[in-house]
Amino acid sequence: MVSVAEVLAGLGCSHAPSIAHVYDGRKTEEPEWKPLFAAFDHAEEWLLSLGLDALVCIYNDHIDQYSLDAWPQFAIGVGDSFEIADEGHSPRPFPPVPGHPELASHLATELVAAGVDVTVAHRQVVDHGILSPLPVIDDSWAVPIVPIAVNVIFDPRPSPARCWQMGQALGKAIASFDASTRVAVVGTGGLSHQLTGPDFGRVCPEWDREFLRLIEESPEELLSYSLDDFARLGGEHSVEIVQWMAMRAALPKGSTTTFVFYYPHQIMGYGIAGFSPPARRVEV
Repeated sequence: MVSVAEVLAGLGCSHAPSIAHVYDGRKTEEPEWKPLFAAFDHAEEWLLSLGLDALVCIYNDHIDQYSLDAWPQFAIGVGDSFEIADEGHSPRPFPPVPGHPELASHLATELVAAGVDVTVAHRQVVDHGILSPLPVIDDSWAVPIVPIAVNVIFDPRPSPARCWQMGQALGKAIASFDASTRVAVVGTGGLSHQLTGPDFGRVCPEWDREFLRLIEESPEELLSYSLDDFARLGGEHSVEIVQWMAMRAALPKGSTTTFVFYYPHQIMGYGIAGFSPPARRVEV
């Protein structure tokens, strides 16, 4: 019997410079931030209990790896490791994040075969799209990553439905990897936030909670939404939730949430949700 890779979990979580600043400033126990970081601690304990071999991290780059010269719709990093991006104040003091080049190369090949023409990055930096949540879900870099970037920055951008299709292809690609590999798929970004214009700082708890309900109970309903819909409902920068959609689509059918956390605070709606396949569901 041939051993194949298995998706054991999915995680949707916000990414934001604020998460990194609080973590680096050792303020995670302060009253205003403790609820959020307690939820991340819970997610870390749950993920690491699964004995994972790889985290496939779906995120968006913030003009740190890619530039105005050329911006891919989807991109995958296949390197042995990933350097820490300098996002304006010098790189954060972390060692390079280990990669999983064998799995990543397989995923790239299978995605292209499935009609998802991904850009393949052999050298890559990772920014807060991955590095704001990663230290609080794997603080010792115990699990190698495969970064997959989605274009939510420059038009034309892939629609929510296209991101769902990419996630479906990704799930099939992981399942066809000819090795006994325990994988979690992570989708980062959102929830509601608006960082420009007269609505700067707008947070939309009602929509955030509805999105969390839909992504759990009826995720395919989200395919009828456009990026403009998401921007109207949750702010221009909330369109990052397509990365949650891609994560959800990559999971085995019948996957359900094991925990959901929501915390609207300051200028952002922070969300964290864990998903388990039916055979792996454990209440936590």
